[in-house]
Amino acid sequence: MSTAPTTPTVAELEEQERRLVFRRFTNDDAWALGSLLVELAREREAPVAIDIHRAGQQLFHAALPGSAPDNNAWIARKRRVVERYGSASYLVGSRFRAKGTTFEESSRLDPDAYAAHGGSFPVTVAGVGVVGAVTVSGLPQVEDHRLVVEALERFIGE
Repeated sequence: MSTAPTTPTVAELEEQERRLVFRRFTNDDAWALGSLLVELAREREAPVAIDIHRAGQQLFHAALPGSAPDNNAWIARKRRVVERYGSASYLVGSRFRAKGTTFEESSRLDPDAYAAHGGSFPVTVAGVGVVGAVTVSGLPQVEDHRLVVEALERFIGE
């Protein structure tokens, strides 16, 4: 990863969502994707927690060295944004910023329950729609987002 990542545009984030779509998403897929995320995070010694949910069920969770219980709270808050908006948590926050406001100021949602910060990405199945979310917490938000996108690109084969 570069030392000074540029902030992706709304268009770039929307393009990621259009590309990163599954043909199907099983419990075994969740395990394999979660394991890939753990491998990528360990290579970087990233102090993250990783979570994959589908249809309200947690299919994968890992807390790597250096992560903290607070990461689990961030995961839940970012995942709720994906579940509510059907888009990546970072994209949702970016859309509010592009309008000259913030998610916290304008969404009218409880910030203790929702966080439009990078790191949660929709699990979208072709012909079905959003069925879940894959979430990382522990790094700066753009890096959380990029880690998830990198794993999805490798897993889906983009």
